[in-house]
Amino acid sequence: MTTATAPGLEASATVTGTGLQVRGLVKKYGTFTAVDGIDLDVPEGSFFALLGPSGCGKTTTLRMVAGLEDPTAGAIYIDGDDVSRRRAYQRPVNTVFQNYALFPHLSIFENVAFGLRRRRQQNIKKSVMEMLELVELAHLAERKPTQLSGGQQQRVAVVRALVNKPQVLLLDEPLGALDLKLRRQMQLELKKIQTEVGITFIHVTHDQEEAMTMADTIAVMNAGHVEQLGEPAQLYENPVSVFVANFLGQSNLLRGTVSGRDGDWITAATSAGTVRIPAGRCSASGADCLVGVRPEKIQVEEIGAPAATVPSGHNSVTGRVSDASFIGVSTQYQVTVAGGQELTVFSQNTGTALVRPGAEVVLHWDALHTFALDGSQDVRSGMDDPEAQ
Repeated sequence: MTTATAPGLEASATVTGTGLQVRGLVKKYGTFTAVDGIDLDVPEGSFFALLGPSGCGKTTTLRMVAGLEDPTAGAIYIDGDDVSRRRAYQRPVNTVFQNYALFPHLSIFENVAFGLRRRRQQNIKKSVMEMLELVELAHLAERKPTQLSGGQQQRVAVVRALVNKPQVLLLDEPLGALDLKLRRQMQLELKKIQTEVGITFIHVTHDQEEAMTMADTIAVMNAGHVEQLGEPAQLYENPVSVFVANFLGQSNLLRGTVSGRDGDWITAATSAGTVRIPAGRCSASGADCLVGVRPEKIQVEEIGAPAATVPSGHNSVTGRVSDASFIGVSTQYQVTVAGGQELTVFSQNTGTALVRPGAEVVLHWDALHTFALDGSQDVRSGMDDPEAQ
């Protein structure tokens, strides 16, 4: 089904298809542009994440989809139907907020049944109990929200939204109030719920681990636009900007100059040495580049150790260990290489001896794991430190 754009809005195109489509979406507050002309395609039945730091526009985008904010320009389609100017209650969506917004004076059963009663639905008890059984809370149906744990309250908030059978469920940082262990447990729980009910979930979060754990597709947002969109593994392994490389995980970035090309390989000279990069993983537009490698891809070998070898096909640089921190599953090394830059290495805990600070080492990694970005970018873009943004 294809429809005309809502009055007063200009979309980049009309659409045909199922799921959620956003076209040319803009939101301005006076002279400030919170969302700057984004396009999104969210397939029906998928788990989609809007990921980015505070102020990037992800929550504003979600609120426009929910009907809680009016777009300045652009259009929002659900199953090909333009809902851009419909009120929130007229849209086939429901929203789960971070504070859950459960009614404290009502039982869990009545909280879940609330929307069904307002709509005068039939078979309310059957529908409510099916939802509570889905999240294994049927035995707590008569309790009040204050008698449940944070994780249990979160599950109630989700099924209260799902019982109305929306086409799209919007989740605005729903796990933010939970402690780390419970948050990780609930990540798996939410993904399981989404898989079982088959409804489109759109999840807003600033937590990259949370997005990668649950989402089929992630849109990384920065300063009101989508920096990169794709599957979690694709974004992590092939970032197209420094912001994505730094925000989604952690990256070592060395300034370099492209010095040659041989078939499918590019050679770049850095202060730490010459490295090889797969041509398909190089997005630099000119000679200046930033050579990147993830910390867990690197192996560290003490120079002079009996088993110290650099396999064929690996890039390698030498340096001195400046710090070694044992963190259980791995050891984190800081290694100062030629040119004075420090590289971070995550070495999995396999029982090998710790390399002590001060040791001279060789760092090596499979050249296939190297990527290169445009050298004109700020090397600190996307880091957690607000002053680095």
